[in-house]
Amino acid sequence: MTMVIKKDNIVEDFHGTMVVDPYRWLEDPNSKETIQWGKELGEKCEAYFKDTSTREEDKTRLTELWNYPKLFVPKRVKDKLFYQKNDGLQNQAVMYKKDGEEDTVLLDPNKLSDDGTVAMTNYAFSGDGRYLAYATSTHGSDWQEIYVREIESRRDLEDHIQFVKFTSIAWTPDYSGFFYSRFPEPGTVSEEDEGNYHKVYFHQLGTLQDQDTLIFEHPDNKELMFTTFVTNDDQYICLHVSHGTAAQNRFYLKKLGSTGEFTRLLDEQDAEYSYIHNEGTLFYFKTDLEAPRGRIIAIDIENPSHDNWKEIVGEQENVIDAVKFINGQFVIAYLADAFHQVHLYNEDGSYEKQIDIPVIGSLTDLSGKHDQTEMFFGMTSFLSPTVVYRYDFLNGELEVFAESELKIDTSQFETKQVFYTSNDGTKVPMFLTMKKNLPLNGQNPVILYGYGGFNVSMTPGFNPAILRWLEKGGIYAVTNLRGGSEYGEDWHKAGMLDKKQNVFDDFISAGEYLINNNYTSKNKLSISGGSNGGLLVAACMVQRPDLFGAVICRVPVIDMLRYHKFTIGKYWISEYGNAENAEQFPFLYAYSPLHNIKEGQKYPPVLIATAESDDRVVPAHAKKFAATLLEKASEDSTIVLRLEAKAGHRLGKPTSKLIDEWADFYAFLDKELV
Repeated sequence: MTMVIKKDNIVEDFHGTMVVDPYRWLEDPNSKETIQWGKELGEKCEAYFKDTSTREEDKTRLTELWNYPKLFVPKRVKDKLFYQKNDGLQNQAVMYKKDGEEDTVLLDPNKLSDDGTVAMTNYAFSGDGRYLAYATSTHGSDWQEIYVREIESRRDLEDHIQFVKFTSIAWTPDYSGFFYSRFPEPGTVSEEDEGNYHKVYFHQLGTLQDQDTLIFEHPDNKELMFTTFVTNDDQYICLHVSHGTAAQNRFYLKKLGSTGEFTRLLDEQDAEYSYIHNEGTLFYFKTDLEAPRGRIIAIDIENPSHDNWKEIVGEQENVIDAVKFINGQFVIAYLADAFHQVHLYNEDGSYEKQIDIPVIGSLTDLSGKHDQTEMFFGMTSFLSPTVVYRYDFLNGELEVFAESELKIDTSQFETKQVFYTSNDGTKVPMFLTMKKNLPLNGQNPVILYGYGGFNVSMTPGFNPAILRWLEKGGIYAVTNLRGGSEYGEDWHKAGMLDKKQNVFDDFISAGEYLINNNYTSKNKLSISGGSNGGLLVAACMVQRPDLFGAVICRVPVIDMLRYHKFTIGKYWISEYGNAENAEQFPFLYAYSPLHNIKEGQKYPPVLIATAESDDRVVPAHAKKFAATLLEKASEDSTIVLRLEAKAGHRLGKPTSKLIDEWADFYAFLDKELV
C-alpha cells in the first residue's frame, strides 16, 4: 500500500545511533504539504467507510443506545443542590440548580456553540451560593477560559480569564474573588515556553484580568505546576506543586491574608502528598511515602519534622484510591482488584464500617464537606450507567438518589474477572463482558482495551457504545496492565521508564490468554487504546503483527524520541524518559512504534484516529505513523487515517461526534475481523 510522498533527508545522531526522520515535515500542521497530504488521506478514509455495509445500521442503533439520561454527582452549597445532567443526546451536560422540588437550568453549554464543540470542563461554586466560576474549552483544546455566572440572575458577569490550562478555581472565604493558575500569554515567551512558567493569581470580581494579583511563581524551576485550593477551615491557601505528570508532588501553604512567603512544608518531591483535611495546624494527607498502596498521615505544620508525623490509617492490602473528610470522618475509596469499596474511619483513625454498595464497579465522584451530615457518590459498571447514591451519616442509611433507565435489557450480559499470567510470571486481572452463555468456540470477535501508564487505573466504566458490540455477539475485554495504579505505586513503577516493555508484554499476554482459552482467534481479536493507550496498541502491533486481527489506535503517542518537544509532552518525561539522555535512549528506541516498523511486513488492519485540535498529543504522531506504515508495510496491509476536525484529545467531545466515531470503529471492525 505504498504512497509516493515527500521525504526529508534528516538523520540525527542519538548517542552514536543514526536515526532517520523522513516525515518530520508532517510536524508542521500549517504547511501546504501537510494540509494537502491530510486532504488526500481524508479522501481515502472517506472512500474506505463508504465501502462498508454496516455503518448506518450501527449509527442508528448507537443513537438509540446513547439516548438515556446521563447523571452526575450533585454538590450541596448552603441549602441548594447543584448537579449536571445530559437528557440523552445533548452534546454537553447541562448544569441545574435544585431548590426544594424545583429544578432550574443554571448553565447550558449547548448554547455556547452551534455544534456542541464548546464544553464546560471545570467549575467551582462560591461558598455562599451566589456565584459559579466555570471554565470552557473549544474544540477539545486543553486551553480554557474562565467566566463567572451570578446564580440568582443566571447571567454572566464581565469577568473573563484567559491563558488557562489544567487549573483549579479556589474561592476566597469572603467570596470576593478566586485563585487560579495560568500560563504566559502566547507570544510573550518563546513557543517552547508557552507550557512553562505556571503562576498563581488572585482574580477580584468585577476587575480585568490584567489587574489580577500575582500570588506565587517559581521562575527558577519553570516546569513546576500549581494546583491551588483553600483549606476547609478557610484559614490557609495551599499549593499542590507538581513536575509534569510525576506521581510525586510538593506542598506549600500560607495563612490567607498573609503578605509573607509560602511555607514549603513538603519540598522534597519524594512521594505523593494529597491534602485531605486540617484541624487548625494539624494537616492530614494521603501519601504513598513508605506505603506504595497508600496511608493517611497527620503533620503539625508548627512542628513539621518527619519524626513528629503521625500515622492515622496505615497501609492495607487494598489501595487507597481516594479520600474525603465528611461529617468528621474519613471516607476512603479502596481499590480491591480494580473495583471500588467505600469504608469509613473516624478522625483518630479507628475503623467504623464498610458501606454496603449494591453495585460492583467504580466510584465516579464523591461530594460532601467536613461539616455536612450527608454525602453523594456515583457508582458505575460495564453494564450500568452512573447510579447516584445519597448516604446519611446520622442514620447510616444509603438510598438511590438518581438512576437512569436504559433502552436495552442488560441482564442478558455479564461481566466476569479473570486473572492471567504475563510472560515474566506476573498475575494480571482482566474484565470480560459478553452475552451470558456465549459459546467459547474461538470465533467471537473481541475488543481488547488497555492503557497501562501514568498510574491510571482501568476500573469498570459504562460506555453505551459497548452495548452495541455486545448485542452483535462481541466480547469487550479490559485488562489492568502494569503502569496503572490498580495495585499501588509499585504496580505503576513496574510499567514506566525502562520497565515500559512490561506493559506491552502484559497486553500481548492478555491477547494470548483470550485465544488459548477459546474466547476468540487471531483473526477475530482486535485491540484498542487511546493516548498512552494508543502507544500501547501501536507498540504491540509492531512487536506482534501476527497476533491481532485489527487495531484501533486513537490519538496516539508514537514518536518516542521527539514526543517531549510538542506542547506539554515534556511533562511526560518522568513517565517515559528522554531520548536525549544516553541511558534512556536505548529503551525508548527499542519500543518506539515509529522506529520499529519493518520494511515489507504484513501488519494487521489499523485505523489511526486523531484530531486536528488535539494540543495534548499532537496529530503529528498519528500522521508520521500513518506515513511510515504506508511507505514500509506490505502492499496488502490496510492503513486508514481518520483525521477529525473541531475535536481534541477527547476533552468535552460532543455526543454527535462520539456516535460518529464509534459508528466508524464498528464499520472498521465488521469489515476487517473475518
